[in-house]
Amino acid sequence: MTNQIRFFGKSLVPAREVDWEAAYQADLPRLFNFFRYRVGDDHVAEDLTAETFEKAWRNRHRYRYDLAAFSTWLFTIARHILADYFRKPHPEVSLDAAIHVSDDETVEGLIQKRSEFERLSILLAQLTDRDRELFALKYGAGLANRTIAKLVGMSESNVGTILHRVTQHLRVEWEK
Repeated sequence: MTNQIRFFGKSLVPAREVDWEAAYQADLPRLFNFFRYRVGDDHVAEDLTAETFEKAWRNRHRYRYDLAAFSTWLFTIARHILADYFRKPHPEVSLDAAIHVSDDETVEGLIQKRSEFERLSILLAQLTDRDRELFALKYGAGLANRTIAKLVGMSESNVGTILHRVTQHLRVEWEK
């Protein structure tokens, strides 16, 4: 006998218990970087990351391991949270007010990092929403093309081709 539940004539596979500690350790940096690439603000990225884990925890009974990996489910939640974030109006905050200096950073290093971040943000802002999201999922979150393809509903080869073109475009623009 299998561990299946019948619901309106359909067989449902019950959710497996997720090791939340391991999932948090593995996915926190990737989620944070995904949000950071998309919104350009560490504090907002932290808030959105926390909101993602909170929403996943509250809806943990909905996770179906037979449909997707846990990280794929988590990034699906993150994409919805990001869409909600972009729908709301946000007051503008200057970079000077948003940046924090640690004791280990030099002023020169901080200025260089800020300059490069601003430059990258400008280049990313010129991309289409789709390209910016794919770039953030790949390089911000460190997801594989196969996982990205499942998240956005594209073929893996299409994701790879688009990312290659976007990366080449950004390299050319960076060199200018």
